[in-house]
Amino acid sequence: MSDPSTNAKKPGQKPKGIDVFLNAVERVGNKLPEPLTIFVYLAGIAILISLIGSIVGVSAVHPLTGETVKVINLFSKEGIQKMLMNAVTNFSGFAPLGLVLVTILGVGLAEKTGFFSALLRKTLGNVKGGKVVAIVIFTSIMANAAGDTGFIVMPPLAAMLFTAIGMNPIVGMMAAYAAVAGGFAANLIVNSLDVLVVGFTQSAANLLDPDFVVNPACNWYFLIASTFILTAVATYITLKIVAPRMGHGEYEVEAVEEVTSLEVKGLKAAGIATLAFVLICLALAIPSNGLLREPETGSLLAFSSPLMKGLVPLITLLFFIPGYVFGKVSGKIKSDKDVANMLGQAMSEMGPYIVLAFVIAQFINYFNWSNLGLIMAIKGAEFLKSLGAPAPVLLVLFVIVSALLNLFVGSSSAKWAILGPIFVPMFMLLGFHPALTQIAYRIGDSITNVITPLLPYFAILVSFAKKYDKNIGMGTLIANMLPYSIAFFIIWTIQLLLWYFLNLPLGPNSPMFM
Repeated sequence: MSDPSTNAKKPGQKPKGIDVFLNAVERVGNKLPEPLTIFVYLAGIAILISLIGSIVGVSAVHPLTGETVKVINLFSKEGIQKMLMNAVTNFSGFAPLGLVLVTILGVGLAEKTGFFSALLRKTLGNVKGGKVVAIVIFTSIMANAAGDTGFIVMPPLAAMLFTAIGMNPIVGMMAAYAAVAGGFAANLIVNSLDVLVVGFTQSAANLLDPDFVVNPACNWYFLIASTFILTAVATYITLKIVAPRMGHGEYEVEAVEEVTSLEVKGLKAAGIATLAFVLICLALAIPSNGLLREPETGSLLAFSSPLMKGLVPLITLLFFIPGYVFGKVSGKIKSDKDVANMLGQAMSEMGPYIVLAFVIAQFINYFNWSNLGLIMAIKGAEFLKSLGAPAPVLLVLFVIVSALLNLFVGSSSAKWAILGPIFVPMFMLLGFHPALTQIAYRIGDSITNVITPLLPYFAILVSFAKKYDKNIGMGTLIANMLPYSIAFFIIWTIQLLLWYFLNLPLGPNSPMFM
């Protein structure tokens, strides 16, 4: 396979086909203000709409509780007081902030000691471009098993990998982000997200049948197939559309240095240390009374288990330990001062994101306090239910509605808590197994993750990309990731319909129909 970087559009070459559309998206998007300014505007708009909505009397009936949900006016005495009093706790309680900063402690040290660089040069020195792209995308999809950590870890790692083979690192970031975000309904293993989502599905199914049981692996077969299908599709999009559009960029790619004997020694020591850490984790997880299991049920995947709740620090150690060992053996770390300086440097590079996180946290809380997101979800579900379309069409429309709602309401569990009680019983009455309704929702919930700026991790991607190109705009990122979103929607819809018409099982004891 040829190096995709050689296929970049030449200066003056007239764009054709999809490039015309993507160039238009990029031009419009790049005229937008900085993300920081955009979220300031969005916060102001949320306050204004809450005022108008409360005056007009916009409301919706919650499908689970039967209570009437009204728009809360934030431009009132109580609303202004709430915004003032909670500004600090909004920021400190912003979940992605802690996740990002804790993870960076491990990833940052591994990067600053040169561990990542040496590992990539050693393992990928002879790997060609296309294979690296496929490896990055497959690994990024699998990173969903670690929850949101994949958003933090994979884009910068992909940038290093792409740089090592002479490709644009920003293309690597976008490919990894698209795979993590768009592939949230794909994996080879059952993980915490499956457990979290099926809890809402179970409750919704029990509204119609109190004895009905939905198992956490109900979508497993579909997820496995999706992993390989999305890897192939995303690899093709990267090589044939995104990489040619982006080219090398205006920076110069440094020549790849040979791995020194001292670095090889450090890599071996780091490998041994990593293996020891993994074995310790397994020893704490495998026994029925293991430290990482939920004390009462003995479950590893329960959301309340030490493994799931402690996943972020465990992943941080997974990077910190080999990074530190490599640094000591290779001579990059001579004292504790070196470690402190490296960690400080890694944290200082996150400064722009920390500022942005403050504004994002305020907007998200304003949006939630006003009930605007909740009402939008309920109204969208009611509209879809009222259409009365044929079952397969209704299923695809449900995917589309979920995808559109995902542009405005980022939390997967929050949306499913609203949509589940409506659509799971409704589709059960049509003869659909709850597993089918759940996977249709998860597809819609995944595909627009790639392009929505309201997903908190999109801001992180912008910050990462600016390390390589300080002038890069949101339009460039959205335009180049839009093909992933469109392709994922098309291929997943086809896969869903094939599963439907062939009546294939979605998972163990989870048929397509009741």
